[in-house]
Amino acid sequence: MPLKVEIVTAERLVYSEEGVDRLIVPGVEGELGVLTLHAPLLTMIKPGLMRIVKGEEEVEIAITGGFIEVRDNRITILADAAERAEEIDVERAEEARRRAKRLIEERGAEVDLARAQAELAQALARIKAVERRRRRRGGPPGPPRP
Repeated sequence: MPLKVEIVTAERLVYSEEGVDRLIVPGVEGELGVLTLHAPLLTMIKPGLMRIVKGEEEVEIAITGGFIEVRDNRITILADAAERAEEIDVERAEEARRRAKRLIEERGAEVDLARAQAELAQALARIKAVERRRRRRGGPPGPPRP
């Protein structure tokens, strides 16, 4: 009995497939793997890389947080934001990473440290999704990180 997976943000349906073999998602307690016949579950997701495996195909999705519900071989993810690896603009993600790191290092009075850290986690998840997809497909490595 394969899984049905739906990933939804406020703006759009990011992913909807039946026949999924497994899902690996960044949970608040660590990576969470979901296979068929998984026990019912509702938990939070933290920013990171989510992987969906269906047969020989693997889809990488950068996710910035949200909730996952597992029930009756159906997985529903309500995400703050989510992007498939092929949708990610690497240059923009790298710039966001540099900007967030700079804000964290400066720590000025006007800097919201929690927000800068969340932006850094989001940028790193996006970059990791692209790099993992490139490695799997044998493409060139991503740009160097300063």
